[in-house]
Amino acid sequence: MIRPRIPVNPLPTGTPLTHPPTVTVVEHQHATACACQQTAPAPVTAPARSSAPAVRLTPTGLLVAVGGGAAVVLVVGAVLVSMLLAVAITAASVAVCAVVLRSLLNDSRHR
Repeated sequence: MIRPRIPVNPLPTGTPLTHPPTVTVVEHQHATACACQQTAPAPVTAPARSSAPAVRLTPTGLLVAVGGGAAVVLVVGAVLVSMLLAVAITAASVAVCAVVLRSLLNDSRHR
């Protein structure tokens, strides 16, 4: 129940999960001489994985990346500042309403 289950990939990926079986060669003794020679097949090696080349940016690409990053920072900053300003305005208006209601209720008690 707690054992991990290894998913089965229907398509081979080139990297075996287990070691390939070893091939043993059995030589035959023929009663008559023949020209057949049985040899073990050459071991098949997986193609070497070449690492993906590093991303190289041209000066124009670098300027575009820096400009895009700066634009994102400015937009996110503007959104956060506007949200903070909206919260501050809302809090101030609620405080003013509370003071007005308090003064109205106090005036009605004194009269």
